[in-house]
Amino acid sequence: MSDLLALSGVSRGLRGFALEDISFSLASGYIMGLVGPNGSGKTTTIRLIMNMLRRDSGRITVVGIDNLEGETAAKKLIGYVPEENIFAEEWKASDVAKALKLYYETFDRERFAAYLHRFDLPPDRRIKDYSRGMKTKMMLASALSRETRLLLLDEPTSGLDPVVRSELLDILQDYISDGEHSVLFSTHVTTDLERIADYITFIHRGSVVFTRATDDVLSGYVIVKGRSDQLDEGVKRSTIGLRENATGFSGLMRRAEASSLRPAFVREEPTIDEIVIYHTLGRRQ
Repeated sequence: MSDLLALSGVSRGLRGFALEDISFSLASGYIMGLVGPNGSGKTTTIRLIMNMLRRDSGRITVVGIDNLEGETAAKKLIGYVPEENIFAEEWKASDVAKALKLYYETFDRERFAAYLHRFDLPPDRRIKDYSRGMKTKMMLASALSRETRLLLLDEPTSGLDPVVRSELLDILQDYISDGEHSVLFSTHVTTDLERIADYITFIHRGSVVFTRATDDVLSGYVIVKGRSDQLDEGVKRSTIGLRENATGFSGLMRRAEASSLRPAFVREEPTIDEIVIYHTLGRRQ
């Protein structure tokens, strides 16, 4: 199993924020979700991979190619879809196609036209007249219409209706099905991750909290609830992101630790969203 994408000790200082010692890797044939609260460093990480920001230290490779030393070659292997529109507002689909054909020899006009039809994008309308969701679909159509090895998506489902979002997830699974392609995408819609992501990387305040298989993340924790009088110091030390109110408490706990609790405590299976929320809350306490 080879790493299609690898970040090792990547750091970048910005005004009032620092991304520190980011390390994770993604093998061919898998989908990784990048999660964390707003301002945690997800978009900064993606921009560093794209070399839109220069790293201060560390190394980033795409199919073994250093993204600084071999920037052009690395970028040809990436289909990048940011949260905001990257095309000129006055352009139509034909203008997008001309630009992509100029820069990417593998751009396929027929495939592009097929995606425009599939996404119900009117080719004669200017991009400035597209909705936000339509602009996202245009960028997706563009990324999927040339030969790449990695899809790098920043909030790709933002602004998409549930039907199109579901279709996109199917497209991403098709994309990796040959074992030669991978997807890294950041999202706040964690239900999407539970459906298709093989791995989760959780970033908070510029640092990686964990990178794990999605199944391991979901099976590794449990939400524990109880009455206020059950909350002793041992339980407090074991919980992550403790929440208290007048009648009781709730907190995230590693499943192995929760197994030693008395039956009187309520246990619930967490979602990825809840795991992220409790971890974030715990780091503020």
